[in-house]
Amino acid sequence: MAKSVVLLDCWPSMFGMRVRIALAEKGIDYEYREEDLRNKSPLLLKMNPVHKKVPVLIHDNKPVCESLIAVRYIDAVWKNKFPLLPSDPYQRAQAEFWADFVDKKIFDSGRKVWASKGEDQEAGKKEFVECLKVLEGELGDKPYFGGEAFGFVDVALVPFYSWFYAYETCGKFSIEAECPKLIAWAKRCMEKESVAKSLPDQHKVYDFVLMLKQKFGLD
Repeated sequence: MAKSVVLLDCWPSMFGMRVRIALAEKGIDYEYREEDLRNKSPLLLKMNPVHKKVPVLIHDNKPVCESLIAVRYIDAVWKNKFPLLPSDPYQRAQAEFWADFVDKKIFDSGRKVWASKGEDQEAGKKEFVECLKVLEGELGDKPYFGGEAFGFVDVALVPFYSWFYAYETCGKFSIEAECPKLIAWAKRCMEKESVAKSLPDQHKVYDFVLMLKQKFGLD
């Protein structure tokens, strides 16, 4: 019997990792389908005809696209177990704000670190670290972004941790030296099975980045 939940994904995608973590937190049994983004499947093109991107969560043959929307959907449908978003409207709005900050800032600035050289790379590195420091300031001394419990902002940000080694090696800098509390938070998140089993090995991600750099002539 086919599973009612299917995830179309690509293993290095930090956006797909968000959905994997949310499904794991909720204990949802699902079918994982790895997509070759150079040769997208008919199912991916059918389920996400607008953006043609992963991840796509398919629930009862209905697609939910965009990672944070999918995480919100998972939290709403399977709401009785490990809530990811706060019930308080103001706290929920704050969580949405910081997850949106991650979406708007971290991917693009991180990409500049590994996909550029010289002055462009230095500018990207500076921007990336500044964004991480803003997030570290919001985290403060809390164990998780929402307080005592792992939640929505943690799900949004922690997948990028799997790319930190690649960023550091390509950019020749230490994120831990710049943002020690953020690294301590990431390691705390990694102690959760839902996170540890959803994030790939950092060295495997670095090898993938090296392949991308070679492919695009960025060596």
